[in-house]
Amino acid sequence: MPFLAPFADRIYAATRIIFGFLFAMHGLQKIFGLFGGSPDGTPPFIQYGAGGIELAGGALVAVGLFTSPAAFLCSGTMAAAYFMAHQANGALPIQNGGELAVLYCWGFLLIAAKGAGIWSIDGAQKS
Repeated sequence: MPFLAPFADRIYAATRIIFGFLFAMHGLQKIFGLFGGSPDGTPPFIQYGAGGIELAGGALVAVGLFTSPAAFLCSGTMAAAYFMAHQANGALPIQNGGELAVLYCWGFLLIAAKGAGIWSIDGAQKS
């Protein structure tokens, strides 16, 4: 048994919260120009469409409300971001700057599959 197994539920919950919080920061950056803002010339569908998904989806995942569908939408958004913005710049994420998009995509896919877990609104509703 892995030595951290007794803490697995708490580690997963902290991971979900951190992923959601950090993703929401990207939405705040795109929509409101916080934390360095969006680059000039960002198309509106990316600024407001992707930014809205990042902000709302990240917040929902962080608090654990509608976690699986929100995480699935966030995962798909990052898959689209990878193929739209990064793939053309090289074959591998290390070459094309798409590592963060890939990590978010797979992290959110895991959260979508696993659900909210503890420390979540979804989990509190089951109690």
